[in-house]
Amino acid sequence: MDSIHDMNASNPFPVGTCLTMCPEQERMERELQHRLHRFEMLAGTEGHRQPQADPHKTVKEYSRPAAGKNVPQPTDLRPPAVLLKTVRYLMEEVVPRTDASWRELYTFVSDRLRSVRQDMIVQRVHGEDCVTLLEPTLAFLLCAGYCVSQEASKLHHFDSTLHAGHMRECFSWLLQCYKAGIPGREAEFQALFLLYDLGSPEAICHSLLLPPCIRGSSEVQAAMAVNWAYLEGNYVRFFRLLRGLSFLQSVAVHRHVATFRSNALRVLSHGYSCRDCRFPLELLTRLLAMDNEEQTTKLCQDHGLTTTQGAVTFRKAAFRDLPGPPVHGPSHELVDRKMEGLTLPDIINGKCS
Repeated sequence: MDSIHDMNASNPFPVGTCLTMCPEQERMERELQHRLHRFEMLAGTEGHRQPQADPHKTVKEYSRPAAGKNVPQPTDLRPPAVLLKTVRYLMEEVVPRTDASWRELYTFVSDRLRSVRQDMIVQRVHGEDCVTLLEPTLAFLLCAGYCVSQEASKLHHFDSTLHAGHMRECFSWLLQCYKAGIPGREAEFQALFLLYDLGSPEAICHSLLLPPCIRGSSEVQAAMAVNWAYLEGNYVRFFRLLRGLSFLQSVAVHRHVATFRSNALRVLSHGYSCRDCRFPLELLTRLLAMDNEEQTTKLCQDHGLTTTQGAVTFRKAAFRDLPGPPVHGPSHELVDRKMEGLTLPDIINGKCS
């Protein structure tokens, strides 16, 4: 969807008149206050005492609402066409950068996308405009949630609770647009919602009430199959289905994988509990879709299970739960390999499966 429709002239809410990604007043203030991100600095001035803002790269910051704050003026608000231009710039120019960590990319892009949503709310942007802006935003947040998790040493900078809040806010808004009959990549994002909220009764009930053409789509059917395998505790079918998902579907469901693997190990520890029984690590690695036997060995040992000579001994009494929340580390088998030959901008914009 390449066009953004003009706002209705009778709209009682303010209509933005700012035609740049950042209002001029904010750009000047942030330049004077040394609040420019390095992505926004004019080339050649980064090392200056006061770096200059590049008007073509500076993007409006998210501003936290506060009591007594002035109501945004039309000159501070970007109309839908400029918001789309901003989102495209972030996805096509900033996200692919190779000179920054995912933590830095996420911090910058998620803040600027939050500012986009803020402008949308103030102007009551709706309809196709809303869908066109929310779909790439959600796709980015899904990808970023996984990619940041790979930077293990940076995890303490990533607020997973805040991230999940942004995800749910965007999903709720987008699903309401679909419910109102607004076209878009509906089958794809209905499936992503099911996978992100895996096992949620509300998400499953929502999917059962979808129009037949969406409910019967290959994307939603695949997501439903993953949900049933998850709810049944069928780890063999669950991981087999996960191998066949697309990259974006895989990053949506990835946050549930660590917990499900732990549950599968608990089931195996009960079912194969025997002092003299040896379960091959190679087989367990394949069943749980682990990347290698070293990963599987560590997972078993973390749960109190003994591994020797390429096998694990399952003991019901020895199994222990992991302390604290599960760690969602990288996964080549279930996620990374599906990225080969693809670019993040294409994935985010729905130009590839």
